[in-house]
Amino acid sequence: MEIVLSKFIALLFLSFIALSSMVLFIGAMFIWLVTQWFDRRLIVLHMYTSFWASLYVWVMPAWTITRRGKQNIDWGKTYIVVSNHQSLLDILVAFSLFFPFKWVSKAEIFNLPFIGWNMVLNRYIKLFRGDKRSVARMMEDATAHLRNGSSVYIFPEGTRSRDGQLKEFKSGAFILAKKLNIPILPIVINGTTHALPKYSLDFHGHHSISIDVLPEITAETVATLDEAELAQYTHQLMSEHLDMLSSTTVSNDLPSVKG
Repeated sequence: MEIVLSKFIALLFLSFIALSSMVLFIGAMFIWLVTQWFDRRLIVLHMYTSFWASLYVWVMPAWTITRRGKQNIDWGKTYIVVSNHQSLLDILVAFSLFFPFKWVSKAEIFNLPFIGWNMVLNRYIKLFRGDKRSVARMMEDATAHLRNGSSVYIFPEGTRSRDGQLKEFKSGAFILAKKLNIPILPIVINGTTHALPKYSLDFHGHHSISIDVLPEITAETVATLDEAELAQYTHQLMSEHLDMLSSTTVSNDLPSVKG
């Protein structure tokens, strides 16, 4: 019975996503047509997209999201944003922070009707995994956005973690931070592994999800470390915070970063 209920909820949820996306894409097209002439970074469209994505979190009663550390986001700065990746749900949770950035995402997602087309409108960054030419193009596109003042959001693990533990980081995000001497904004997402497991549409039970924006790793700190050291430093910082969130006593105080 529980399995049948889970499948029924999944069907309802996916149907809602499909139907609402058709309507919401019309709104995205209108915003793009009206604002692209004066909003060169497409911030208005991104904020609308954040609402679109957050809608799917709001309508799912099984998910409760706690957001902490938004005061660590300075809208006047350009960041390399990095976070752990446990589930497809991470994308919706990250959008719920409502701050402007450009995603680096698998190229296949851009082909999805409505949702993928909206990603194209937003000028998010395509990546064909395992394709060296695509990686080089992604780095060029990310560099252009960063120089234009748009933060870029990257999952440095490259793919979702099955058990919620941090995988080894790939170097791209840290090469960009070093190249442009800009700060890194680490984000830790917890609880999505079981809320929406990898390769699954299992919606049973109630799940508490948290997203924590850690203090930035300053440009001064970025300058003092090489790419490998910077990746390891960021990895350790985020791993420690994941451990802290999984302990029996959860602190609302975020770890400080010297720099």
